[in-house]
Amino acid sequence: MLSEKIRNRETGIITYGMTPPKETYPPDQIAEISRKQCERLEGLPIDGLILYDVQEESDRIDQDRPFPYLRTVEPTTYSRDYLSRLSVPKIIYRCVGKDSESQLSEWLQADPGQERFSVFVGASSSKQAVSLTLPAAYELSSTVNPKLAFGGVVIPERHQKKHDEHLRIADKIRSGCQFFISQAAYNVEAAKDFLSDYYYHCQNQEIDMVPILINLAPCGSAKTLDFMKWLGISIPKWLENDLKHSNDVLDKSIRLSQKIFEEIFEFGLEKGIPLGCSVESVSTRKVEIEASIQLVHDIKATMEKRMRPAIIV
Repeated sequence: MLSEKIRNRETGIITYGMTPPKETYPPDQIAEISRKQCERLEGLPIDGLILYDVQEESDRIDQDRPFPYLRTVEPTTYSRDYLSRLSVPKIIYRCVGKDSESQLSEWLQADPGQERFSVFVGASSSKQAVSLTLPAAYELSSTVNPKLAFGGVVIPERHQKKHDEHLRIADKIRSGCQFFISQAAYNVEAAKDFLSDYYYHCQNQEIDMVPILINLAPCGSAKTLDFMKWLGISIPKWLENDLKHSNDVLDKSIRLSQKIFEEIFEFGLEKGIPLGCSVESVSTRKVEIEASIQLVHDIKATMEKRMRPAIIV
């Protein structure tokens, strides 16, 4: 059970993330998309399904968006109306900055008998006007619906610039965050630097570390790579060169993602940091989606193998 794994701060949680279809699609097309998604996801060995709440983010960066921004179906609505056949727990991303206190309170109190999970997301940049701050959302959730397990976002690459990501995470844990999901990981050193400071700070402050899911997002084309960079994903120059000059970008990306995760996961195991993994496809191309589904199986096998107790003969 996802709730027990989060509550027990277990290592090895695995999730799959996806974005709901475009809001402009007709209902029959949305239904067909959801049917195909359910077929792919049924039987996938995941603890939870993440549904993203996409923001435009045009105020975060001056460069043009590689893919045009189009509003998507609200993730809670999509989960309820189109994905009910999937019994796996749904983790709903919620961009709380666009909510008023009453709007978020109403959302938090919906479906009172159900076990619910969410990731609260703040403003995409300091320029973005918000109605509700993240700390206010944490406090409101803990007061209005203490049973809802909410998490946050961690950006290891930000740690390289500001050196305070571990302090942000510690403050969010004190505010009630029970787990975190990272930005897509392509920079091993950034992840390990953050995790090291996270570990030692929690040790010194006697803070119980909560699960951190390392996000993996395969890249299958030059355009996907440009989009990932636009999103702010840190991709080292050597890795970008290897992808651009590869005969099979997707295969190269998958193998690099596996290697990156194995190194980060091993680092976490050595220190007792409860790490897990979240896999997604930032592209809607079938080949990239199917590759991300296979990556779930591969990462699940990797974690189980590394967590298996050694047999002493």
